[in-house]
Amino acid sequence: MKIICIGRNYADHAKEMNAPTPEFPLFFLKPDSAILPKRTPFYYPNFTTDLHYECEVIVRINKLGKNISEKFAHTYYDEIGLGIDFTARDLQEECKTKGLPWERAKAFDGSAVLCEHFISKSELDLEAITFHLTKNGKVVQQGNTKDFIFSIDTIIAYVSQFVTLKIGDILFTGTPAGVGPVTIGDTLQGFIGEKEMYTLQIK
Repeated sequence: MKIICIGRNYADHAKEMNAPTPEFPLFFLKPDSAILPKRTPFYYPNFTTDLHYECEVIVRINKLGKNISEKFAHTYYDEIGLGIDFTARDLQEECKTKGLPWERAKAFDGSAVLCEHFISKSELDLEAITFHLTKNGKVVQQGNTKDFIFSIDTIIAYVSQFVTLKIGDILFTGTPAGVGPVTIGDTLQGFIGEKEMYTLQIK
């Protein structure tokens, strides 16, 4: 399985990163080794001094697909979850400055946090999913899928032109404004609506 991540899918996040709003979905990949094992703390890596959380709605692909039409994209997933795309912001800025790929900053081991349980999409309004992240009990990030630049179906159709989607692939749909740093000792909790999706200790 693979992890497909969408960048700048919220205009407010693009603005806070001083980046233009994209004209088409921007995507990058994380390897399966980026998935943090469930119920495992996240250990702050020694190659960064500026590690940031990015809370995101995630989608699990349920069947094989290539060149998927947008009108059929909704049949390629039936579960919605919440995750964290950890980013070594200092390494990312270095890569941007030098025009290098971002893998060092985005694809490292443990950088993809997944919720323990997913929610059936039939239980949610996909165009108005509210979610938020707390750090040490304080809300630090809030989002709503109504603010997507590109919908889940649009993303699936676009990405599948280039990359075959397989059962179990995870799609990170982008993060809203409010990304920020974590330090050792922090506790992160993610919620869809009022439902807690994960609790994570930083060690």
